[in-house]
Amino acid sequence: MVHIRDLDPSASPLDYYGFELRRRREEAGLRQGQLGSIIFCTGSLVGQIETARKVPTRDFSERVDAALGTDGLFSRLVGLVLRSQLPNWFQPYAEMEAKAAYISTYQAQLVYGLLQTEQYARAVLGVRSVDGLDAKVAARMERQRILDRETPPLMWVVLSEAVLHQGVGGREVMRNQLAHLLGLRGREWVKVQILPFETGAHAGLMGSFTVLRFEDDPDLVYTEDFVQGHMTANPAAIREGSLRYDHLQAAALSVEDSAALIARVLEERYGHQPGPDGRMLA
Repeated sequence: MVHIRDLDPSASPLDYYGFELRRRREEAGLRQGQLGSIIFCTGSLVGQIETARKVPTRDFSERVDAALGTDGLFSRLVGLVLRSQLPNWFQPYAEMEAKAAYISTYQAQLVYGLLQTEQYARAVLGVRSVDGLDAKVAARMERQRILDRETPPLMWVVLSEAVLHQGVGGREVMRNQLAHLLGLRGREWVKVQILPFETGAHAGLMGSFTVLRFEDDPDLVYTEDFVQGHMTANPAAIREGSLRYDHLQAAALSVEDSAALIARVLEERYGHQPGPDGRMLA
């Protein structure tokens, strides 16, 4: 049995979630172990979440809603909880990313976060420390839920060819990640282009950046340094970012040729041949 401690529900989204979980469980007349049995987890896990020592997943939250009849309460709360696990400096960007109607990004070293597989994200986020890694990965996967909306943002992603060769997480992780990029070809609202090595000097040499466009709000440009990210609506920065992106898009391979290059690197560097839908052939 996890030691029960009082939570201040106003302290954080995680504390509020734990407070409500304990309150609703007790109202249902269930012990932690009983609820755990119903939702296929341990009573210890229920206790850790109730005491804000562990971050809940979306799957856990959906099972709790079904078990306690809470009408989607915890499925709604978990989005706030997971967003709160993002770095403080990144949270404003994540909020604007979720509202954007159009996302155009150039990435020099890594697959864009919204297109990362879970294992690729785990390798990226765990490079310096594995403390809290599960929560960080869950938060990144939660960001990707905007892609499953009825009207997702239109995305145009330009990746440096270096992204395909940087062996993040090992061969299997990269095989699955590149296959995932190929599998996106069936989605009308996302396009991936590769900027080949043969381009030479190009407009993205200063580093990765993202332009967000909105239906009713000013456009934004987002960049990162090794400490944190920077977001601006300065018209001069928007104009420069848009111009640089247009040049990168023009220099990149077509969507079709980019897919062919991804497939070739996948086969030659990571050892498997993808099928026409991006899935791996045995």
